[in-house]
Amino acid sequence: MIEKILLADSGKGHTQEMLKALMDIPTFQAVSVTVLHVVPPQVTAEGMTEKWEEGGKLLATAIQSLQLDPSRVTAVLREGDPKDIVIRVADEVDADLIIMGSRGLKRIQSILENSVSQYVFQLATRPMLLVKDELYVKKIKRIMVAMDKSESAKETLKMALRFLRDIPGGQVILAHTNPDMKLKSGEIALNPNEDPVLVPAIAEAKKMGISYKAIAPNGKPGERICQVAEDLNVDLLMLGSPERRPSIAQGLPDLDRLLGQSLSDYVRVYANCPVMLVRTPG
Repeated sequence: MIEKILLADSGKGHTQEMLKALMDIPTFQAVSVTVLHVVPPQVTAEGMTEKWEEGGKLLATAIQSLQLDPSRVTAVLREGDPKDIVIRVADEVDADLIIMGSRGLKRIQSILENSVSQYVFQLATRPMLLVKDELYVKKIKRIMVAMDKSESAKETLKMALRFLRDIPGGQVILAHTNPDMKLKSGEIALNPNEDPVLVPAIAEAKKMGISYKAIAPNGKPGERICQVAEDLNVDLLMLGSPERRPSIAQGLPDLDRLLGQSLSDYVRVYANCPVMLVRTPG
């Protein structure tokens, strides 16, 4: 259940439009929202005063634009490194979801250019929704869930179905890629209605009366997930990501994710729709 949202607003991109799209979903209409803007450190008092004034105006404009219930929205202005501040404030307010913009930088480029979203994306221990700066945010009706055998995928499906149950005309796209399946000449791909990963997911959608489409494509998971999302004009792509690091290492960067080697990072970069990463304890 999502009850608290942290919106990290840099003044760029389409994070405000993303929040508005979520607020149109009945299950989100009672959430509380914290809108955060981070002011970078300055070397002079005059520079700091100027940045704080700019940050305050940005937050005021954001609150006015979002048109949220004043009793359910809080504006937070902080100074420091945005990478650290976003994670810290998310912990302080115990956010159920972080919304951030993203330039969609690829692999090592995101490190060299000090990408805030990539850093938070790979270190956050709570669900996170990334919106690339160039994307057009649409009204959410069609949600795609990347399925596998993991518990995080099952939790992601439950969350997606809760979003969709009160959306008129809503549909869930259930996709399970089969990377190791090599088809012989003339052989037909696996029927998604017989895919052992998709069968229980289909049953859950049916039980809740939600329209669904099941797909079991072959090939590299990241590439196929992104291609299916584009072909079906998906409004939101949801992906489970279990936390596999031991607790002692969870505050440290995971090199594979940081370098863009994970499935979730590939989707973050190449998907042509907003991506929600649902992280669950491993």
